[in-house]
Amino acid sequence: MASTPEELSVTYTEDGIDVVKELDKVVLSKGAWTTIIYRYQDWDRAKELYGADKYTIRRYQKRSGEYMQKSKFNISSRDQAKGIIDALQKWTAD
Repeated sequence: MASTPEELSVTYTEDGIDVVKELDKVVLSKGAWTTIIYRYQDWDRAKELYGADKYTIRRYQKRSGEYMQKSKFNISSRDQAKGIIDALQKWTAD
């Protein structure tokens, strides 16, 4: 288990292959509740290559010095990501 936000990851290895490969992450908030957005790719066993970039937002709660995932939201496509960006930019415009 991770004890700092920097140690948290979505990378998942199975049989020596990163079936979920983390490409980047941004820690949005730290503390007892930590929020991180990740960019990652899934391994396609049939094609033997990584798929398109995907995104996920994860919330972690720190208990007894260790972070535990409490919730997640997977952004299902590049178009959905752009829609979220557009809405947030509109709502946060000065």
